[in-house]
Amino acid sequence: MKNYNFLYFTIILFLMHSCSEKKKGVKEKAEKPAVTILIQPFKDINQDTVVKIAEEIKNVYPNVKVLNAIDFPANTYYKERNRYRADSIIKFLNNKTKEGFVVIGLTSKDISATRGKIKDFGIMGLGYRPGKACVASNFRLSKENRDEQFYKIAIHELGHTQGLPHCPEKMCFMRDAEGKNPTNEETDFCKKCKTFLINKNWKFNSI
Repeated sequence: MKNYNFLYFTIILFLMHSCSEKKKGVKEKAEKPAVTILIQPFKDINQDTVVKIAEEIKNVYPNVKVLNAIDFPANTYYKERNRYRADSIIKFLNNKTKEGFVVIGLTSKDISATRGKIKDFGIMGLGYRPGKACVASNFRLSKENRDEQFYKIAIHELGHTQGLPHCPEKMCFMRDAEGKNPTNEETDFCKKCKTFLINKNWKFNSI
């Protein structure tokens, strides 16, 4: 009888220890720190625009900090087309950004990147996927609702930094622009993209 009691007591202790270890693991995962989104305006962009974009981003990702405006690095300017190279911009931003942070550069200048056989293709934004840096420009956006469109470009590029690819849903912010400006057709992240971002500590009222 004593042997059975001892065996029973040993099993109970083992189960309690296992449950304790599992709960501890869950707690450690839940406490994983979220990244901070840094908004890096370049000196050409209107400060009011920066404030508006920052507030919109905070609605879905509260951990945001706006930095002081800076000049473009000299090596980002493409004199032949009077543009700034987006790939050089995000490389510059990436190199000055520490782990635990993601930075988005905001500009009103025309930006470009190499696309296929086209060496200098004008774009609205570019971002590493995944990565720590991206850039968005409002140069190619409509005048009527430019700030709204600009937010959609910015949030699209931030989505790339989190690891999101382009989305086939035509109303999703992660839609591929395909060289055009479809932002007026975009209404939100689709359910799949939202779920992905929620797992990255983004906040949405519903999915």
